[in-house]
Amino acid sequence: MTGSSCRAYVRHRGVAQAARRELEDLRAAINHHRKEGLCREVVEVLLPEKSAPREKWLTRSEAARLILAAWRYREHQNFRATDRSTRQHVARFILVGLYTGTRAGAICSASFRPEDGRGWIDTERGVFYRRPAGQRETKKRRPPIRLPGRLLAHLRRWEAMGLGSPVEWNGTPVKDVDKAFRATAKAAGIDASPHALRHTAVTWAMQNRADLYEAAGYFGMTIEVLQNTYGHHHPDHQSSVGKAVTGGQRADKKGGTKREHPSSNVIKIA
Repeated sequence: MTGSSCRAYVRHRGVAQAARRELEDLRAAINHHRKEGLCREVVEVLLPEKSAPREKWLTRSEAARLILAAWRYREHQNFRATDRSTRQHVARFILVGLYTGTRAGAICSASFRPEDGRGWIDTERGVFYRRPAGQRETKKRRPPIRLPGRLLAHLRRWEAMGLGSPVEWNGTPVKDVDKAFRATAKAAGIDASPHALRHTAVTWAMQNRADLYEAAGYFGMTIEVLQNTYGHHHPDHQSSVGKAVTGGQRADKKGGTKREHPSSNVIKIA
């Protein structure tokens, strides 16, 4: 395992980020091998640079179009639309994703009753236990959250309809909605993946002045990640700096503060 062999693999793979993800798996396997005492050497795996974070998030009109495209879709047979609604589970998935910012896997595995290996949506108390009982916490945190009132009303109605989980088809939980979601997004004229719902939820929360500490706990991320990735969407982001630049304050002789008289240059800029 050398730097040149890692770079050769990236060239062979063709897609740098896909190669990076696979090399990360290889690195984890090598580190596990060493921790088990099967080798003593520290083997370094050279990774390609990370790509820039995606800035794609949905506007509210795009989200509405996406939900309607899923809810109104009818299955086609022999090039003709039938009366079968085959993507309403995708519409429910979208609503849960937009309201909670939960990752796709946790949404699909959620149930309206406690079950082994599945998250639990307690519609009576309004709590979403995203991490299945007994499973250890990972880097992709899944803390329990208080469900927003509007979403809770939807969830209670779906449960009353006889659904066992928000995302199910013909009475069976759906494990993956990626293909159906992308087809729905294409029909709505939107370029988005299921993960865009999480990105959108966090972005909307920041735009509406959510408390950083509560938002970090709600979305299952550190405050540092929240600030670095989404902080610029917050209306108060660096607002005090802008005020200080254009009309700052200086200390007076009594220890208080007094606004500086703006210079002629500042007046001209204004």
